[in-house]
Amino acid sequence: MAQKDIRGRDGEERAARHLAALGYTILDRNWRTAGGELDIVAAHGADLVVVEVKTRRTDGFGHPFEAIDARKRDRLWRLSCAWAASHPDAARRRRLRLDVIGITGEDPATATVEHLEDLR
Repeated sequence: MAQKDIRGRDGEERAARHLAALGYTILDRNWRTAGGELDIVAAHGADLVVVEVKTRRTDGFGHPFEAIDARKRDRLWRLSCAWAASHPDAARRRRLRLDVIGITGEDPATATVEHLEDLR
């Protein structure tokens, strides 16, 4: 496995722990379809939250949130709707929300975690 892939997996694990500590219930991880992948799907109160995780060693090439451009955001919304359609019991009566977690630092276990809620 490439170092980039290991860093990404470790970042997603850190993000899942961050969410659980805030009271989120993790429903799914690394859900894949032909159209792409969702990193984390969670429930939080009345919300169904799809979380994109971006892990970086440094912000030398930009902040992790900058990787979510309009095209990526649109794809994440399409994937989120597909997840909700394929999991109707989990999605029922929940508002769909897209969050982004940025993790910046050499070691994902001790890196800075930033959580942007309700990306529109």
